[in-house]
Amino acid sequence: MKIRRILATAVAAAVTTPVILLSVTPALADAKPSAASQAQQQGEQDKPSIEELEKAAEKAQKAYDDAVAAGKAARVVLEAALSDDAPLTVAAVNARKKAADAATAKANADKALADAKAALAALSETATAEEKAAAEKAVTDAETAALSAEDAKATADEKAATAGRVADDARVAAAREYSTVQNATKEALKAKEAADKALADAKEEAEQDEPECVFESKLSTVVTGLPSKIVAGSTTDFSLRVTNGTDKTLDEVSPYVYFHATDKSGYHVIDDAFHLQWSTAASPTWKSVEEDGNAGSISPLKAGAHADVKLRLKVDAKAPAGDGLAFVAGDYINDDESCGVNRSSEYAFELLAAGSVADDAKPGKTTPQTPDNRPQGLTSTTPVDYGNPAGTGSLASTGTPSALPQLAAAAGAAVALGAVVVFVGRRQKAGSAS
Repeated sequence: MKIRRILATAVAAAVTTPVILLSVTPALADAKPSAASQAQQQGEQDKPSIEELEKAAEKAQKAYDDAVAAGKAARVVLEAALSDDAPLTVAAVNARKKAADAATAKANADKALADAKAALAALSETATAEEKAAAEKAVTDAETAALSAEDAKATADEKAATAGRVADDARVAAAREYSTVQNATKEALKAKEAADKALADAKEEAEQDEPECVFESKLSTVVTGLPSKIVAGSTTDFSLRVTNGTDKTLDEVSPYVYFHATDKSGYHVIDDAFHLQWSTAASPTWKSVEEDGNAGSISPLKAGAHADVKLRLKVDAKAPAGDGLAFVAGDYINDDESCGVNRSSEYAFELLAAGSVADDAKPGKTTPQTPDNRPQGLTSTTPVDYGNPAGTGSLASTGTPSALPQLAAAAGAAVALGAVVVFVGRRQKAGSAS
């Protein structure tokens, strides 16, 4: 539920941000959507559902992953084709070597033929018939060898050219395939990004179309038993009563509790020194309060009924003396997805160093929480005037620590938190819940 996420974030922001600059008004708005035309209604009906968009995004992601894998494989093939050790490249090199050898053999045969012809021509007139016959035979044999060498060279040249073309074709084919796969990967990435954006837009639109959460003043969260002075290293048990003052059952109610404190300088935040646990009659085992302040849930809470949440606060013994605030709030969500939240209350306390004796550490007075009667502590009494850039508002007086100037920022933020909760209710309705 979005309201819980916003509330938890608001609590954390309220106690850690020194200046609140929220540009919202504290008034609840009930802005109804304008009438849609028939064409617009048809367009809404034709929109794919989030489930369909999720499936499309999954398919697009898989297609992109497959394209990336294919790209890696194509890269391997390209590198292999370009390598000097590629089989076709080796074959081409060998063919060129054989062609070179054949060229050398032909050159040698041509020289032998020329030498034989020269020897025949150089015979003297006194040469015997045997000498002339031998010289003529040498020429004939050299001519035969030269023709054979010429044929061998032609064959070797053709094989070298063919092997070279085959090797070149393989390299070109690998490069083209790699380029094709790269382009396919780019297109797959575009499709994936488009599918992701469509899904994100649909989810954002669905969140905007969530039913409006309202400020519910009759849902009260009141702390009892929290002393005005707490000693570091101690364990303090107190309780939180959640009351449904409305005339309807609230299907699920969630209380929130958050402790914020600084040392006496007012600049060193020591929130990590506080460890909070909760338990209820339905869930008696002690459980840690979540980081967002969620202290379990009450399901359901009938009209006029209340439920108590036991709380146990443990403070680190090494925590320095300081001043703090306990923030308390609550929200609900019903089965029909209607939801609401109350404005936060703040309880001021003084943190004493370990070993101190807090004789006057009495629980603050607790009274029913109504718009005109808030529980003791620094409590928001009116929404923040957001026309004031400083984000300040009015605070109730406190009977706990006398003056907490070092917590002024946190107190102002607490008032802002009340307005943030109200701001949650300003989201426009879009007809029905998505």
